[in-house]
Amino acid sequence: MMRNILNVSLVLTFLVLVSFVGRSKKIKVYLIGDSTISIKQTKAYPETGWGMPFVNFFDEQVQIENRAQNGRSTRTFIEEKRWQSVMDSLKEGDYVFIQFGHNDEVETKRSYTPLADYEANLIRFIKDTKSRKAFPVLLTPVSRRRFDASGKVEETHPVYSEKVIAVAKAQNVPFIDLDLKSRELYQKFGPEKSRLLFNQLQPGVHPNYPAGKIDDTHFNELGAREIAQLVLQEIKNLKLGLADHIVK
Repeated sequence: MMRNILNVSLVLTFLVLVSFVGRSKKIKVYLIGDSTISIKQTKAYPETGWGMPFVNFFDEQVQIENRAQNGRSTRTFIEEKRWQSVMDSLKEGDYVFIQFGHNDEVETKRSYTPLADYEANLIRFIKDTKSRKAFPVLLTPVSRRRFDASGKVEETHPVYSEKVIAVAKAQNVPFIDLDLKSRELYQKFGPEKSRLLFNQLQPGVHPNYPAGKIDDTHFNELGAREIAQLVLQEIKNLKLGLADHIVK
């Protein structure tokens, strides 16, 4: 009788432990990219990367690891060992969201990455991620704010965005066309109201920018949240397993 009671007790203890371990294992979502995603220092506020509000939309099973850094391209992210740092901690079942292009495409920047190298670096991110049995997701670079004289939003990354899409299709991985989706958002707001999404300030309004700021690349808190919500909607549209952990 005592043996049966002990066996039942051991089974119940085992089940409780298994349940606890299952609940405690978190899915990590690594965000790699540039200043349009990254966590900002206080001195940069109200500039906000879309990865900052992104953390608030998931349940306790998801941990967002925002590894994006200002000014980085695919090449410099690798050269500075930032990618190796991600690989050192990447586990099976994790996700890596990859959004570069802003700094890769500008030939006058130290971070410039020729298109062929950009493609090779994206493929490396994908293959390395898969080697850990984790899930890569490519994103086209979020659009800058630019309208033509008629009020129609213009493309700002046509070549590098097309390369992202081509790589995603060739490697058979999910992608989010954030370039397109962000342009649709700006068009919805229009040429003037879309300024409200960006880090644009009149002189004397904010202590971090006493002379004012006109920035059509980096978001403020509203813009970052709007872009994060675009990404969330595409996660749902792609039916990624991660969508099950979005807070309803």
